[in-house]
Amino acid sequence: MIEKPQRERLIPANPMQAGLAPGPATLDRIAKVTVSLAALPLHSPISDAKVLTGRQKPLTEIAFLFAEITSEGGHTGLGFSYSKRAGGPGLFAHAKEICGELIGEDPNDTARLYDKLCWAGASMGRSGLAVQAIAAMDIALWDMKAKRAGLPLAKLLGAHRDGVRCYNTSSGYLSMAMDEVKARIDTAIARGIGGIKLKVGQPDPMVDIARLEEVRAHVGGSMPVMIDANQQWDRVTALRFGRIVEPLNLTWIEEPLDAYDAEGHAALAAELATPIATGEMLTSAAEHAELIRCNSVDFIQPDAPRVGGITPFLKICALADHKRMRLAPHFAMEIHLHLAAAYPHEPWVEHFEWLEPLFNERLEIRDGRMWVPDRPGLGLTLSDQARAWTSATHTA
Repeated sequence: MIEKPQRERLIPANPMQAGLAPGPATLDRIAKVTVSLAALPLHSPISDAKVLTGRQKPLTEIAFLFAEITSEGGHTGLGFSYSKRAGGPGLFAHAKEICGELIGEDPNDTARLYDKLCWAGASMGRSGLAVQAIAAMDIALWDMKAKRAGLPLAKLLGAHRDGVRCYNTSSGYLSMAMDEVKARIDTAIARGIGGIKLKVGQPDPMVDIARLEEVRAHVGGSMPVMIDANQQWDRVTALRFGRIVEPLNLTWIEEPLDAYDAEGHAALAAELATPIATGEMLTSAAEHAELIRCNSVDFIQPDAPRVGGITPFLKICALADHKRMRLAPHFAMEIHLHLAAAYPHEPWVEHFEWLEPLFNERLEIRDGRMWVPDRPGLGLTLSDQARAWTSATHTA
């Protein structure tokens, strides 16, 4: 009898030899992690409805937590998180405490390392400041992974498009007189912006109505216009306002209610023809899951630096996609452009020119869209100005 040749063993007898056990399966390891705190000053104080209600002071600067990760193989990754008005030193302090947990780890293991960092600071919880500190490192690891592959992050994730519709927010703050609002809108449109967002939520809603009608008349009926109440309405005011503005064909009404009022947002979404958008102030995937479960929004608005980075952001996108919800990430266009480009349903991304001094590169905007750069990773490097604004640095 002729014996049949034995098939090559596909699964090693020892799983450790195949990298199946916990731990790195590649030869590269994280050699250095540097976290730093910087403050970005704004040209003039910014006010929205939270300021007019006395709950917050005008915004004058933004604190940034940067993470720069280097592997033994010479690969690098850059990520950032941020905080407005308060919390920057806390982000840096927590990142400083836990960043050493990454040393010696395989930088490709983004999911496992996210969990490891969460458990390193478990007593701080899995939302809020704790995950916002992790976000900078998680984003840096994804940046490194895409650079290692030689791909823009959007392409690594599996892009659905090369350009994402973009709208401008920084031209519509309540602290601006209408002449300034119109001038800034004109500048944004000339730059190639595809939509305009106006802040609302003043003590007298009729003042908001007048401003909104003036903006709609200024840009015409075809330009997408969004409004943002920054959580300052109660349910009755939001419903009445929403009914009044339905003829204006708004793209969405953003944060009409408290960020945690999932049931209230669901009722508005069911009652109004105008889409409802919220989510930017939530700081975990679990909190967004509640909005999605309750059908609270038409547009979900997660913020990757706030929810803990790209790893939890992708979990939110998977849940939202299942409900066929649309996506409009908050702020940080330098990160969210890539994530929105990889979302199945046509999204929006928010344009703020505020962060441009932090980086050497600029994003391309034309024809109403922001275009994914062809540079690997996020396609960003820190500017000398960002280094000059840095107040604290720690290296593990």
